[in-house]
Amino acid sequence: MTDSRAGSRNLFAEERHARILNMLQQKSKLYVSDLCAHFSVSPATIRNDLRELEGRRMLKRTHGGAIPLEKAAFEPATLKRVGNRESKRRIAAYAAGLVEEGDTIALDAGTTTMELAKCLASRSDVTVVTNDVRIAAYLENNAALTVVLIGGILRHGLGCTVGPLATAALSQLNVDKAFLGANACSIEKGFSTPDLQQAEVKKALIRCAAESIVLCDSSKFGRVSFVKFASAREVDRLITDADISPNVAASLGEMKEELDFTAV
Repeated sequence: MTDSRAGSRNLFAEERHARILNMLQQKSKLYVSDLCAHFSVSPATIRNDLRELEGRRMLKRTHGGAIPLEKAAFEPATLKRVGNRESKRRIAAYAAGLVEEGDTIALDAGTTTMELAKCLASRSDVTVVTNDVRIAAYLENNAALTVVLIGGILRHGLGCTVGPLATAALSQLNVDKAFLGANACSIEKGFSTPDLQQAEVKKALIRCAAESIVLCDSSKFGRVSFVKFASAREVDRLITDADISPNVAASLGEMKEELDFTAV
């Protein structure tokens, strides 16, 4: 009989880190003793894991365990207050101007892409593919708009689908433009997100699009999240707001042959 604990014991550190972060999405606090039992490793190993994740601003260590650090580790649930709303609206309004008559576009899940959906709500000449349930529900009010909702595993609280069903569906599609969000953006580390499955959907969106466009407000720059889904050179266009730092803007401007960069 296979010892399931041996499988946990032989996990690579990165796999263990991913599981710890996923567990934190389900619980408000994790304890070192419970993690030791779950992974069949020593307290020293778990403490090293938590120390590394805290150093990457993906959780906060507490006495005997860890709690979520929402700003770095997890996307805010879309029912919560949306930060930087005005910046996101400006970005979305500019992005809407890139959508041409007859386009088939893909909208990633997120608050900025929701603002873009609002800009497109009255259009009748566009087909929208999305894995965001709330975006689909919002656009459903316009019967003249064609909306394709991608199925998959529902991420509770975030209202979007992920997993192999979602990525398989996207692999069968071709769209003119894909608009993606990002939880973090770094010149060196690229665009990243906290969730492994969400990252796979974003990669699938990039692969199915003739043009991939990242919508990212300036608060996300200089940050790194758990999973990289694209380098700056792997997307075609980046739209951010005018509050971006001059140094970052200069660095992005130097990449103009590989990345079309706009600050609005």
